[in-house]
Amino acid sequence: MTNDQTKEKRQIPIVCPGHTRPLAEVQFTNVKEENRIFLVSACHDKLPMLRDGVTGNWIGTFMGHKGAVWCCRLDRSGSLAATASGDFSVKVWDAITGKSLWEFPHNHIVKTCDFSPDSSRLATGGHEGLLRIYNLTDQLRNGGGDDSNNENGVDDDIVATEPIVLNHEKVVITKCNWWTDKLLLAAGADGTIRFWEVDNNVVAHTFKVDAEVRDMEIVNTTSDDGSTILTVASGNMVYFFDLNSKELLKSYTMPINFKDEGGASLHPSGTKFVAGGSDLWVRVFDYETGEELECLKGHHGPIRCLRYAPDGKSFATGSEDGTIRLWKTTTTDAKDE
Repeated sequence: MTNDQTKEKRQIPIVCPGHTRPLAEVQFTNVKEENRIFLVSACHDKLPMLRDGVTGNWIGTFMGHKGAVWCCRLDRSGSLAATASGDFSVKVWDAITGKSLWEFPHNHIVKTCDFSPDSSRLATGGHEGLLRIYNLTDQLRNGGGDDSNNENGVDDDIVATEPIVLNHEKVVITKCNWWTDKLLLAAGADGTIRFWEVDNNVVAHTFKVDAEVRDMEIVNTTSDDGSTILTVASGNMVYFFDLNSKELLKSYTMPINFKDEGGASLHPSGTKFVAGGSDLWVRVFDYETGEELECLKGHHGPIRCLRYAPDGKSFATGSEDGTIRLWKTTTTDAKDE
């Protein structure tokens, strides 16, 4: 088979309908206690959803936001979900029942949120330019409200203790990801990724890229060296940083741009990555060389978000066309799992 034929190899993905507006984010979570992978999605239709990460089957919808939802995350136990919205709020949900537990008000659009690895804290950021850290242990201590009088399962009373606000110049925060329980990475519209030591309220390190950060992902690879790699999509580039050595490992110019949408995701093996953005195609690239390996067609709108599943057997893409598609990792990729 020629190289061009490999790139154009057709694949019929699982199509996951349900959303009615452009997708904003897709994220997998591997709940080891249940030996099950879940997929959550954030969408402009105000209705984040939970699905089975293997079959794509719909499990539930988190109802209550009044604006576009830009981010949706599950904690590692799969028991809590968090959503960040254009309605100037972040909500934390019981991921099993769909009940809204707490609402954290903000003063502007919230673009990102993430649970710490131990689920004790939630970080949020967005157009306000402030990075907030909520102590969820305090929320549990204060109680989550009672939804017995609310048919939608949304608490009438907002229960929120004051968050820690990390001090820095106000820059729109596009993504935030916890690396450890004490170290948080926050990416900004200024192209700077800041390593926050949360307990000390100090920036311990920074990475700099050439444009606003559209997407950011931390992967603990299964490679022989067990490296932890940060993948960043910005401008028309994808960057790979070693988080331990703080070195830039690779950077590749893409045939697309990430100015308005899109992202990149590294395969758990660390041997390839997938990227999508300003056009309708999903592309798979070789990590070592940047060579395009596959070009997958199926979406009817630009690619807004994508992620590899934790086991590397598939990846999810979300588009402006309102659909999520689950693609199988190819036979050649399977050798790298």
